[in-house]
Amino acid sequence: MKPNHYPEQPAQIWEHFYQITQIPRPSGQEAAIREYIIGLANARQLTTRVDTAGNLVVYVPATKGYESAPTVAIQNHLDMVTVKTGETVHDFTQDALSLVVENGWLKAQGTTLGADNGIGVAAALAVMTDDSVVHPALELLFTVEEETGLFGAVGLDASMLSATRMLNLDTEDWGEIYIGCAGGYGYEASRQVMLKLPTPGLKPWIVHLKGLSGGHSGVQIHEQLGNANKLLVEVLNEAQQLTWQLVSFRGGVAHNVIAREASAVLMLSEDDIEQWRTLLDSAKERWLSFLPEVEQGLEWVFEPTEVEQPLVLGKADTTSFLSLISILPHGAQSYNLKQPADLVDLSCNLAVVKVVEGELKILTSLRHFNERQTTGLKQTIEHVFDAFHLAHKVILNYPGWNPDFSSALVARTQSLSAKITGHPAELKAIHAGLECGILISKKPDMDVVSFGPTIKGAHSPSERLQIDTVEPFWRLVVALLGELAAD
Repeated sequence: MKPNHYPEQPAQIWEHFYQITQIPRPSGQEAAIREYIIGLANARQLTTRVDTAGNLVVYVPATKGYESAPTVAIQNHLDMVTVKTGETVHDFTQDALSLVVENGWLKAQGTTLGADNGIGVAAALAVMTDDSVVHPALELLFTVEEETGLFGAVGLDASMLSATRMLNLDTEDWGEIYIGCAGGYGYEASRQVMLKLPTPGLKPWIVHLKGLSGGHSGVQIHEQLGNANKLLVEVLNEAQQLTWQLVSFRGGVAHNVIAREASAVLMLSEDDIEQWRTLLDSAKERWLSFLPEVEQGLEWVFEPTEVEQPLVLGKADTTSFLSLISILPHGAQSYNLKQPADLVDLSCNLAVVKVVEGELKILTSLRHFNERQTTGLKQTIEHVFDAFHLAHKVILNYPGWNPDFSSALVARTQSLSAKITGHPAELKAIHAGLECGILISKKPDMDVVSFGPTIKGAHSPSERLQIDTVEPFWRLVVALLGELAAD
């Protein structure tokens, strides 16, 4: 059911977005949303194609009288990041999102909203179903598995596309037009750890760090948000003088999300419990003295737990684990020399850390504009993995999108945006992995521009869509298609 005060205009885009939020669509499980779109296309007798990677193209004929204009592609991805708060009960593979409107923003209760990139998908569907929109022939491209590594774009059968101009609707700051994006590189590393029986007399407790904001590992990496993996290990390092043994560690959810929660199951001495409480309180006070305001919800869960037949890491493996996580880099590594306050050139996200059932596993990812700049950071990470005897492999490697300031499509978009908003939009590059770079590598003749309404907190349960930016965003889509139809 739609929430109270759910937006009504523009009617088509808001109706499509609501329907999208009711269809589960985690990365790798986009079949239901793809079939929903194919059903809409079939109802309008439109041709569709699906490639072996699962990407969908819907072919929409030009508005009558505009058949001679060059074809335009509109591109979005179908999947969403699936993150929820610890207390939220939600199965992203089955459950619809529960929406709420608060102070001009649309949110989901306790989960990500999926406006990244669902609102762009909704706009493409609105173009397809709104007969009042004048447009040239369109190729609506819906890719899959963007959020786990842009795998749909990487596997795209480019023969499905003939367009040489493309609108990507996957950026998140209205009033800005994006003409470049970062490339990405990522590692998975693992090794076995030796387990043993715990020291007699110790009891299992859980130490759970929660309440951090998390967020997008690209566009928010410079905001100095807390990384739960780093912070929890910091406390464990401080507790070396106490008696404890590590049963398990779990932190982070995905390569493109800053870890907002981490937990460790420890075997503790009852004599140390009050010292642990003091240590955790002290760490919280210390962190809140410098972390940004959005992290003020940080809190500890520290309580007894139950573990059936617990096994623990030996002292050497525990020490090695703590040193490894302490040394691995995280955060912005360098800034753009022309926009030092706004644009990160090189970053690293220590995304996922797990020690479970005798296996240590790590996911860490890099973002870059100039791939040559990554050499030293890659060497650092690989040497750390080698020094700690972790096997590692590359699981992400995709190109960036170099800005083209001479683009005719960009100039036209900027001019129309100024007419709609009353002031020129800023041209920017984004420290995130849009699919544009990959698509341009497959179709070098493609002229691309990217824009979208304002979304904050993407990749976290605080994700929210600014409602009053959707209407001008939609007007720009319609106006731009009208101009391109007249070519």
